[in-house]
Amino acid sequence: MQTPSPRLVHALIAKSIAETLLVGGLAVFAFLTLVPPFFHGWGEVIPTGIQGWAVNSAAPWDRVEVYLYVDDEFVARQVANRSRPDVQAAGWARDEWHGYVFDIPPSSLRRHGTYFHMYQARLYALHNSGDGARKSLQMLGDPIFFYVDDAGRMFRPPSK
Repeated sequence: MQTPSPRLVHALIAKSIAETLLVGGLAVFAFLTLVPPFFHGWGEVIPTGIQGWAVNSAAPWDRVEVYLYVDDEFVARQVANRSRPDVQAAGWARDEWHGYVFDIPPSSLRRHGTYFHMYQARLYALHNSGDGARKSLQMLGDPIFFYVDDAGRMFRPPSK
């Protein structure tokens, strides 16, 4: 059996490296263009509504449009553009302008006949893709459970 020439071995190694780089580059390109960005965010109950922050990790300078749903019903939307220096200090964003506050009038939560109904709020970040042709919502954090007292103040349920 003849041994292959060194030129042929080097050519095959170079070809393998080039193919690996090409396939790897295509995979990275596909991931960055086809997979939606991952949004980070958090929300909490305050006496008058829900507040928190939202950041697009793929574009930490961008402002995220946040949607609020209470008991699976749309309540409001807004752009997270309020000052939250803690978000920048924690390294989640490049600047501090990623906060939001949703004021929820207590009268809009009376539909159950009593204030002492446990509500569930969910916050979503809007993701636009395909030059705005496709839109999807990604949930931020966990659902937020709360009650409303007789004075109309919202509060979290007691911890177990």
